[in-house]
Amino acid sequence: MNKWIILLPMVLISLVFSCSRPEGKQTATPMLAFDSGGLFKIAQFTDLHWNPTSPRSAQTKAVIQHILQTEQPDLAMLTGDVVTAQPGTEGWQSIAQIFIDAKTPWALTLGNHDDEAGMTGAEIMELLVGTPYFVGEAGPPIGGSGNYVLPIHGYEGDEVEALLYCLDSHNRPPAHKYGRYDWVHFDQVNWCREQSRAYINPEKSSFLPALAFFHIPIKEFEEVQRQPDIVGTANEDVASSDINSGLFASFLEMGDVMGAFVGHDHNNDYIGTHYDIALAYGRTTGADAYGDLQRGGRIIVLHEGERYFDTWIRTPEGVEHVYYYPSGRTAEAGSHTDYLPARTRTSSKPGLHYRYYEGGRLRQLADTAQATLVRVGTTQRITLDIADVRDSFALVFKGLINIPKRDVYRFYTYSDDGSKLSIGGRVVVDNDNSHGARRRDGQIALDAGLHEFELAYFDNYMGEVLEVGYASGSIPEQVLREPLFFIPADD
Repeated sequence: MNKWIILLPMVLISLVFSCSRPEGKQTATPMLAFDSGGLFKIAQFTDLHWNPTSPRSAQTKAVIQHILQTEQPDLAMLTGDVVTAQPGTEGWQSIAQIFIDAKTPWALTLGNHDDEAGMTGAEIMELLVGTPYFVGEAGPPIGGSGNYVLPIHGYEGDEVEALLYCLDSHNRPPAHKYGRYDWVHFDQVNWCREQSRAYINPEKSSFLPALAFFHIPIKEFEEVQRQPDIVGTANEDVASSDINSGLFASFLEMGDVMGAFVGHDHNNDYIGTHYDIALAYGRTTGADAYGDLQRGGRIIVLHEGERYFDTWIRTPEGVEHVYYYPSGRTAEAGSHTDYLPARTRTSSKPGLHYRYYEGGRLRQLADTAQATLVRVGTTQRITLDIADVRDSFALVFKGLINIPKRDVYRFYTYSDDGSKLSIGGRVVVDNDNSHGARRRDGQIALDAGLHEFELAYFDNYMGEVLEVGYASGSIPEQVLREPLFFIPADD
């Protein structure tokens, strides 16, 4: 066969990209960096299901172009099932051209259908790497294709301030008995952990804030979907792998990942938190994909030097489901919420009052009234060490809590057995009744300053546990510590 016939497709591909390149623009990968305002904006597009022969591809392109023009993101992240029909090469060329024309850096995680259009994952990445504005990588020789980290530099450009993990969640498992979908493999998880350690901040000895992107949701999305306060749409079950690969547990241990963003389930676009990690779907983008949601994308805005982000759904019709991590506050809640005013400043001293009770069969906090008050005192912290017995006791902590900034705060109690947290006389977290260790959350809008604080707890028998924490738009979730508590001087 004539060698020029063999080389012709490669030459044509090269010509397509080189002719599309803006004048003076090099193929060198652009550096991703926060802007002068300390923001970095990502537009997540997912499940394009691009079919080069379908007239509806024009609708998909129009949606992407509208979002790019409206939001002006610093990066477009495509989270799988992008080109799902042959000819695959033509489809990927068309996708790349959208971002070349928009002069927008873009990256990719592969979906379970992307290797069904006549190209393997490795061939897709080989085609795209080095083309204008594509910042993805083929990745190391581990499971799948396109596992890589994108570092986000500070505005000055010297230091890396945030990370974006991109992972291949594969297609089918190695055997039918393992279910319908594959999972992120152990070598990928281990590689993620190595990258996390490699980017640790040497001055602060802390991990950089990070996000993770992949296509197929992990099983922990099921836990989020059962929560009553998720933000967005949950119109179908979570189609995760049947096997839990431990990816989420690794995120918890790594301590850097704030949120994981996926696609795959076209009728879901919700976001919620599970153990302080946000789990979120993007909005389905492709007109040829199944699903009833209006086509669009998810926008994510990172803040330089901070461990929080803002996110919302953008469609040609406007904005939906604005959400602030880690507080869990929504734009709608913020605009319709009355902020509880702080107490008029009076002299105070650190600590909390407590009342300690024993006796009786305690099945709910109301039963404390039948128990015996053993003693009262003060403490610098919330602790069960005050108790003299291990079963059938109760504690009530009262005082003031100092709120550092006007915001909507998310509080939680994790207790065995019951607990109830009130601020300013309002019940914020109701975790009452006899039960094993469990967590309950609640929100309240608070002005900065001192607020009345009350925490009631009881133990029926076995497993004494009590932890109380909070988070806001600018405060990562953390346990309530001593410096926050005060006793009025006249008490």
